[in-house]
Amino acid sequence: MRENLRSMSSQNMALPDCMKPTDLSAENRGIKRKNWRNRIRFLWTNSSKSILHPKKNKSYRPSVDDVNQWAQSLDKLLGHKYGKAAFHIFLKSEFCEENIEFWTACENFKSLTSQKALTSKANSIYEEFIKSEAPKEINLDFNTRNAIEQCLCAPTATSFQAAQKKVYSLMENNSYPRFIHSDLYKELCAVASGNSKLIKC
Repeated sequence: MRENLRSMSSQNMALPDCMKPTDLSAENRGIKRKNWRNRIRFLWTNSSKSILHPKKNKSYRPSVDDVNQWAQSLDKLLGHKYGKAAFHIFLKSEFCEENIEFWTACENFKSLTSQKALTSKANSIYEEFIKSEAPKEINLDFNTRNAIEQCLCAPTATSFQAAQKKVYSLMENNSYPRFIHSDLYKELCAVASGNSKLIKC
């Protein structure tokens, strides 16, 4: 029985990073679309409240050029505040937001300087994303997971580098192309150009 469970667990680890649209019923796909529409409306509405420029009395929203650049590369997308937020919304609609959340946690981790802060954050990332049955467990191979476990007592800024690269590659090759061809991205383009029926600019 235990061997069967291990076999099933191994098979699950080989699954893609997100659920495919065909994995969901038409009703659930409708719910997903409604959810991301609500989140995009919230994101875009709040972006008009000078989030990036609090000292300036004028609104900021991603321009057509901004949104078009998001389609050039995952780096461009993640390098833009609202691009990253939109991608997170998309991943949430596909039930794999743990990937972008882990990647972001790793970026924050690399900026830490004190050993105490590194150790605390490393253990926090491990508990949330790495360990078996973690609340937001990411898809990692045994060797990468084991290497992280070995350095938790004395982590360095590069402790999660291999895992972060694997997750980035997973997003770049799977989630990112789906995002660029998604209804959500098309809606973002429409909003930026002022042609959206969802949000009045």
